[in-house]
Amino acid sequence: MSEEQNNSTVQEKTEQELNEQRKIRREKLEQLRADGRDPFRWEKWNVSHYSEDIRKNFESLEDSEVSVAGRIMAKRVMGKVSFIDVLDKQGRIQCFVARDNITPEEYKIFKTYDIGDIIGARGTVFKTKTGEVSVRVSEIVLLSKSIQVLPEKFHGLTDTDMRYRQRYVDLIMDDDVREVFRKRARIIKGIRRFLDDRGYLEVETPILTVIAGGANARPFETHHNTLDLDMKLRISNELYLKRLIVGGLDRVYEMGKMFRNEGMDTRHNPEFTNIELYQAYADYNDMMELTEQLVSSLCQELYGTMILEYQGKTFDLTPPWDRISMEEGILRWLGEDFSKVETDEEAQAIAKKHNLEDADTMSRGKVIAELFEEYCEDKLDGPVFVTGHPVEISPLAKRNPDDPRITNRFEAYLNKWEIANAFSELNDPIDQYNRFKIQQQQLEAGDEEAHPMDLDYVNALEVGLPPTGGLGIGVDRLIILLTNQPSIRDIILFPTMKPLDKKGNAPAEEKEASGRAEKVKEAAEKIDFSKVEIEPLFEDLVDFETFSESDFRAVKVKECEAVPKSKKLLRFVLDDGTGTDRTILSGIHEYYEPEELIGKTCIAIVNLPPRKMMGIESQGMLISAVHQEEGAEKLHLLMVDDHIPAGAKLY
Repeated sequence: MSEEQNNSTVQEKTEQELNEQRKIRREKLEQLRADGRDPFRWEKWNVSHYSEDIRKNFESLEDSEVSVAGRIMAKRVMGKVSFIDVLDKQGRIQCFVARDNITPEEYKIFKTYDIGDIIGARGTVFKTKTGEVSVRVSEIVLLSKSIQVLPEKFHGLTDTDMRYRQRYVDLIMDDDVREVFRKRARIIKGIRRFLDDRGYLEVETPILTVIAGGANARPFETHHNTLDLDMKLRISNELYLKRLIVGGLDRVYEMGKMFRNEGMDTRHNPEFTNIELYQAYADYNDMMELTEQLVSSLCQELYGTMILEYQGKTFDLTPPWDRISMEEGILRWLGEDFSKVETDEEAQAIAKKHNLEDADTMSRGKVIAELFEEYCEDKLDGPVFVTGHPVEISPLAKRNPDDPRITNRFEAYLNKWEIANAFSELNDPIDQYNRFKIQQQQLEAGDEEAHPMDLDYVNALEVGLPPTGGLGIGVDRLIILLTNQPSIRDIILFPTMKPLDKKGNAPAEEKEASGRAEKVKEAAEKIDFSKVEIEPLFEDLVDFETFSESDFRAVKVKECEAVPKSKKLLRFVLDDGTGTDRTILSGIHEYYEPEELIGKTCIAIVNLPPRKMMGIESQGMLISAVHQEEGAEKLHLLMVDDHIPAGAKLY
């Protein structure tokens, strides 16, 4: 029997065993109901103490009666006595159940209880001979019957995808997961307390809006039936909050969900938690000080130190943090001195030298921004503040009075990730209108992330916005770092996931985020082969030895995201079977959205020399099939059976 057949047989056997266990549990439930002991009739149970409280206060609670409740996580039956571990909100507590303490009839019923069942118990606190604080049970009641089977206790949910889909099981099985979300709650409370103590007022602004402003991002769209009005989910709350500053609320903040219809990866989820705050009569330097004080104080509160450990790295969050301008970074790491570059044409020449896309159409400021993003951001371990952002990429920030080509703005970086963005807010209504006008033209030209015109906001500025400092912090990204988690999905209780099919075991294709990709896919399904044009076969023969030097391997897509500022490139993080992630860039964004490729098995050539594309080193090439159809190029990424393991070699 082959290994694949053997694995399939084992899987079928395991599923058969699980189905049998579920059947037995249902039969137990039916018997309980027949005996008048339906567990689901219980509405409440008065809990007097929790597990950790009992342990910490053993001396005062010894021999006292307590009432506990929770889920059975372990059960050891030894004849007339049994021990169970009960999981409550604080942890586990051992309960000692003896036939003589609860009557033979109750003990007989108790022995039918399963792992995962939820019970209520009363009894006295004592210590076993081994010194374990326990409850000697005098009454035990089944409050809820679990008819599912929990995962094996030592491993929990090992399928990462299933952990995110069934977070409720993940929380039951893994103490560390519960602790992450307790820390998340502490961090969010800590942020609120920090701002409340400094006189900021927490407010609420609309999530549904007609204009999705305050950031450059693609929004989710919806429709209000009663008003017959197309609406959008907010991508930012900035413009509403600054309207409140106009109205005289000098210090405001809002922490809540934002929604962006963009790619998904380890740092991005379509809905995410963000905080924005605004302070009248302050500038971006005040926001810098506030940022470093807030982040360092959260670390101090969690761990008693301002030294943050993250995935094997160490960061000292003690203020003050380093500062570097974009031009300084480009000079340090790329050797290009923009203090000597005055014209767009000079900047375009530098852009071409460093292989930036669409270099001929870029302004000086756009070149600076893209060079920094492609060649400098990955040097920013941080914590560090990046300043000197060009006006072209900062439509809501005040110009620097000494150099009006740049703005008084910063981005805070930690672990090479942007965690905060702040301005001295633009309050000149004429300048703001003109910047919106340029952005609106870009939007109409097809840039889905350009900022739309917002005439009501311009009107608010005409009423008068005082000098204001504004700050936005990516709360989820900050929590990833402060809790030492590898992915945003590990710090969101219910991250966005593809739906399962009707059988509940295979991801169904999500509706494409891009109408363009949807049309391509639909066309591919209804292909008319009479209109297909195939490139002629090569006439020159290649000897076998030359061909065999190309190393074709099966690779699994772990992550996929659009490369910033590129309309074509997708960045793949691949499992090639070596244990080390492989990064490959492929210009197929016209045909695929990144989220639909995650989890797929593809074919790559893995022994090509690395080459940089948009500042990212690509380590090989993914294989696609290309043909012409009615004068247009069509492309299909070569995807194979998922049973093929990562690293399998093609012959």
